Amino acid sequence: MKPIPFPLRQTLLVGALFCACAAVQVQAATTVSSTFAPTQVVQGTTLSVNGMGTRYKAIFKVYDLALYTPSKVNTPEALLALPGPKRLNFVALRDMPGTDLGLAFIKGLNSNSSPDMVQKHAASSTRLIEIFSGKPKLVSGDTFAMEYVPGKGTTFFIQGQPQGAPVGDAEFFNMVLKIWVGPAPADFKLKDALLGQ
Repeated sequence: MKPIPFPLRQTLLVGALFCACAAVQVQAATTVSSTFAPTQVVQGTTLSVNGMGTRYKAIFKVYDLALYTPSKVNTPEALLALPGPKRLNFVALRDMPGTDLGLAFIKGLNSNSSPDMVQKHAASSTRLIEIFSGKPKLVSGDTFAMEYVPGKGTTFFIQGQPQGAPVGDAEFFNMVLKIWVGPAPADFKLKDALLGQ
């Protein structure tokens, strides 16, 4: 049997690595390593998991995320138009500085909303950065959440504890949701997973 020439071996290796990375990305849309409750009760309303998935950066897992809604939706437009409370539950899958996470969220807001809208909700966005910057480090297994209640605003939680009073309105929470389901989401596979696709 003739040995495989070196350039061909290199090509086959690169191809195998590409397939492995693609498999990891597909897996991100369908499985999570964290356990999320099937329902959450928010202000007397029972929310169910609409979808869940894993945020990847390159090939590294960053966090698992579950989206809770009052009824099932499978498009960004339906999600953003859906009335009632909503909740995002996260589980960190690696150690990360709180500042990095806060800045990543702000980058997502800026990438998916108009400059006018970002400026309009600057105070609420600043609060988002302050909350995560106030925690020097999130470690693997830490939980955080964002919960919207109509008429009250968005409350941020770290390890189940609310971080101050609610901020913003429905428009602001829709901006937050667009970080993951907008036209330039943090992770396209995660976007599909959250929408149950």
